[in-house]
Amino acid sequence: MITFFSPQHLLHAPAYEFFRGERVPCFESPARADFVHKELVARGHEIRTPSVDSSAVLQQVHTPRYLAFLASAWEQWLAVEAGNESRQPFPSVWPVRTLRSDVEPHNFTAKLGLYSMDNGSPLVAGTWAAAKAGADAAASAAALLTSGQGVKAAFCATRPPGHHAGADFMGGYCFLNHAAVAAQALRNQGCTRVAILDVDYHHGNGTQSIFYDRADVLFVSIHGDPLTEYPFYLGHADETGEGVGHGFNLNLPLSAGSSKQTWFEALTVACAKISHFRADALVVSLGLDTFAGDPISTFALQSHDYDGLGAQLKRLDLPTVFILEGGYAARELGVNAANVLDGFEQD
Repeated sequence: MITFFSPQHLLHAPAYEFFRGERVPCFESPARADFVHKELVARGHEIRTPSVDSSAVLQQVHTPRYLAFLASAWEQWLAVEAGNESRQPFPSVWPVRTLRSDVEPHNFTAKLGLYSMDNGSPLVAGTWAAAKAGADAAASAAALLTSGQGVKAAFCATRPPGHHAGADFMGGYCFLNHAAVAAQALRNQGCTRVAILDVDYHHGNGTQSIFYDRADVLFVSIHGDPLTEYPFYLGHADETGEGVGHGFNLNLPLSAGSSKQTWFEALTVACAKISHFRADALVVSLGLDTFAGDPISTFALQSHDYDGLGAQLKRLDLPTVFILEGGYAARELGVNAANVLDGFEQD
C-alpha cells in the first residue's frame, strides 16, 4: 500500500508530559512513527513524501484564529521570557463554564488555555511543522484516491496524531485533525458522502465535533467508555448528531478491559452503519492503542487480530484513507499497523 510519511514528524519531540501527577517521558514519541516506517519498508510498502499543501482544507476544518495561534505559538512563547527555548509551555487556566472564549487574551498562557482542552499536548519549536506535514499527508492521500489512477487505499504514517483536535482547540497529543482534513479533501474532490471510522481506544472527540451538524460526513467510533476513559466529556452513545447531522454520528463505547470478541462485535455494527450510509469513501482513524500491551489503554487485541480488522474493512469495498492515530506500545506499533494494511490488501 502507498504510504505517506514525512521526516518532519521528528521536529515534534517533547521531552516530557504530566501523567497522573508525575512528570514522565512523552508516550507520544518520534519512535512511534519510526517503528511504523521501518516495518512498512521491510514488508515492501511504497513510501512517498506528502506533496499536497493542506492549507486551504485546514481553513475549512479549523478556525482561522486557532490556526494563526498554532502557527505562531512557539515564537510567542519565546517572547514571553528569556530562556523559554529550553522550556515546554503548558496551559494552567481554561475558559470553562460562564467564562468567555470569544475574546482572545494578550497573555500567552491564557491563549494557550483558550486553545487547549487539557495540559496533555506539549508544544516545542517544531510542533507546527510536524502537524502541518501530517495534514499535508492526509490531503495527499485524498488527492491520490480521487486522481483517477485506480488507487484504492493509502496510509498516512504521521504524528503527532489528530483526532482529539477540534475546530479551535488542541488536546490529547493532537494539534491538527488529519482525519477531518482527509474527509473534507475527499468531499472537495467530488465524494458526495464520506464515512469516518475511528478505532482508537480513545474517542475522537475533535472529529465528532467538527462534523456533528453535517449529513455529508458520517462519524462512527469504537472506544473506551468516557465514563472512565479519556477524553471523558464526549463519546456517549446518545450523541447522534444535531440539526441536519442528526443520525450521522454513532458512538460505540465499550467498558475498559473489553475482550477481542466484544470489540469485533462492535466493529461489525460500525461497518453495517457505514454500509447503510452508502459512502463514496472511507477515512479510518487508525488508533492502535487497542493493543493488549498498550501502556495507557485496556483493550485486549493482539497483533494477529489486526489482520482481521484490515480484512473486515476491505469488505466495505470503499476507497480508504488510513490515518495513524494513537498506539503507545511503540515497538509493536509497526507490526500492528502493517498487519492492518496487509489484512486489507489480502485477496
